[in-house]
Amino acid sequence: MQDSDYFFKRVSPKMFGPPERKLRAGRFFWAAQSQLAGSLSFADRRHIPKQDTSMTWQPVTTEPNQLGESPFWHPQEQQLYWVDITAKLICRSNIFTGTVQTWSMPFEPGCIAPARDGGVVIALRDGIYLARVWGGALLKLAQIDYPVSTTRANDGKCDTMGRFWVGTYYEPRDLPLAALYCIDARGPGTAQATKMADQSQVANGLAWSPDAKTLYWADTGAGLVHAWDWDANSNAMTRQRTLAQFPAKPQGWHSGQAGYLGRPDGAAADSAGNYWVAMYEGARVLQIAPNGDVLADIATPAQCPTMVCFGGDDLKTLYLTTARQKRPAAELETYPQSGCVFSMRIAVPGLPVNFFQCGANLK
Repeated sequence: MQDSDYFFKRVSPKMFGPPERKLRAGRFFWAAQSQLAGSLSFADRRHIPKQDTSMTWQPVTTEPNQLGESPFWHPQEQQLYWVDITAKLICRSNIFTGTVQTWSMPFEPGCIAPARDGGVVIALRDGIYLARVWGGALLKLAQIDYPVSTTRANDGKCDTMGRFWVGTYYEPRDLPLAALYCIDARGPGTAQATKMADQSQVANGLAWSPDAKTLYWADTGAGLVHAWDWDANSNAMTRQRTLAQFPAKPQGWHSGQAGYLGRPDGAAADSAGNYWVAMYEGARVLQIAPNGDVLADIATPAQCPTMVCFGGDDLKTLYLTTARQKRPAAELETYPQSGCVFSMRIAVPGLPVNFFQCGANLK
């Protein structure tokens, strides 16, 4: 048995597609993991724990989104929420019955989070809104200071104190003009939007450690995942450092070609403190330890996975959104379910979703 075959069979989950695709994927992962070892200072890929070969992704939806993002599991409703940014939709699914509901938005919804007193908080291109019920009226809470002609809301979620964090996407992507904002609506007055970090092209990968003392944030364009010490009470970010730096896309690379790991998109942390990140164009999800070691490299049923979250009563179901917009026909033939939502059972539970909290004047 070659090392490439060992790595695919013992580390990666089962792949979608014909047997010849599986064999190519095994060789690709060996080459990619060797590259990953060098880029992330991860000494020996044989130290990766064995992955259960029975692990498989299960489709949650059958109708694909254009750009699925921002999934979260609602523990009270027992439903999975996410958005289709391009289609301007908020979606939710009763995973037990398989039904999916959609809710049209006036602008692109970059991210959403559940509200403590019911409903959802929504980051649209033109501002931050609160809806108290599904399909209900949108109450504008705040306006983030960016030009809506070139910039929109992107990845985000709430912290443990109930503040809503929103990263932005600078669409020309020729300058690092995206940023990370924190929207605090807990006080008696109007919600306050504060810039927390900047110098990014595409804000993604927001997550917090289980002890709420480390904040992670990714710049997808730069292939970089940052980490900061974070104090929940003061909301101060200090001691910025790099969790992971991924190699740039090789010039002339095309879908299905070896030698590219993808770039960090949406992420979540598990209860053991590991950072799970969807690697856009890399057809993989990585589990990364707090010291930067890669613990698992999981193949995905789409070339462009976009974000993960944890759900289910035990938080041991990993949900994954994916994208299909502007992808080549050959890629969509290989990954026909691109754009769908998937799930997989895992061994380590994740962290529950944080709820948005607002002051009495907004209740």
